[in-house]
Amino acid sequence: MARRGVHANPRSRFERTWVETDPEEEAARLDAVPRLETRLLDDPTRRILSTNDSPDVGFDVSVNPYRGCAHGCSYCYARPTHEYLGFSAGLDFETKILVKRDAPALLRRALEARRWHPRVIALSGVTDPYQPAERALRITRGCLAVLAEFRNPVAVITKNALVKRDADLLRELARHEAAAVDVSITSLDPALQRAMEPRASSPAQRLHAVEVLARADIPVGVMVAPIVPGLNDHEIPGILEAAAHAGAAWASHIVLRLPHGVRELFAEWLERHFPERRQKVLNRVREVRGGRLNDPRFGSRMRGEGLYAEQIGALFASAARRHGLDGPRRALSSAAFRRPGGEQLGLW
Repeated sequence: MARRGVHANPRSRFERTWVETDPEEEAARLDAVPRLETRLLDDPTRRILSTNDSPDVGFDVSVNPYRGCAHGCSYCYARPTHEYLGFSAGLDFETKILVKRDAPALLRRALEARRWHPRVIALSGVTDPYQPAERALRITRGCLAVLAEFRNPVAVITKNALVKRDADLLRELARHEAAAVDVSITSLDPALQRAMEPRASSPAQRLHAVEVLARADIPVGVMVAPIVPGLNDHEIPGILEAAAHAGAAWASHIVLRLPHGVRELFAEWLERHFPERRQKVLNRVREVRGGRLNDPRFGSRMRGEGLYAEQIGALFASAARRHGLDGPRRALSSAAFRRPGGEQLGLW
């Protein structure tokens, strides 16, 4: 049965009415959490490109083939996005996955449009494009096939080793300096990783994915994210050393942020898995977030502020220099972009 990252399904912050359950019934329901199955729901969206103007990310256009994520990461900043759909940021987020089956066709239509000016598209920026459902549905692969046909640059972000399945498409794009991959690694401790990210690839599998991509001449780096103060920050040097040995060309990091209901979900997760560290971790998060558990301000939300955040940054910078990972992320080019007039490569 599927393990889950959280054991609660709090009401959406947009709900004005809700039902209070009997405490005994609620306890029985929580006992049944591991038996919850993932439901795949069709997303009828007719537009596939999302835009943002955030100065904190390196892209302004993205494609998200899935909404919700079965990886079940306890800390995921994307959990509150499920509330816009009328679902909970808790168990709903990891058990009710909306899938955009038409994503490749919608992407083709968008790139064919004359108003499209070729630039980097991120896969995916919100939820993981290589979560478990992708193995069978192959929606992300379909999107990559379209991008390869048009030679439109793509930046992939994932914590799933399934990305190596698509090395052929990524290599084709990389031939035109139009592909780069960031593999997210949170911990090298399998027990901690399973607790934090119960349905994501193991640390060893992710490092192997880095190795496979690097050997295929696909630019690949590692993102140490999130760094949880007091829980995994001590692993930064080890993660970067392992990443360098696997063939990563650069590294970046993000400090934990807990927007909206993720604050309570993560605190409950800490109480369940690391009760002796709960207060220490939360206090450290407050220390880097100006006394709160989340700071949404641009410029600080990814790194945090204060002495402890500076120590994390200094440790990361030192380890990155030591292992040759302190260079910039590979720049991508749209110079080879083309509109093939509907021809297909047949790669998926």
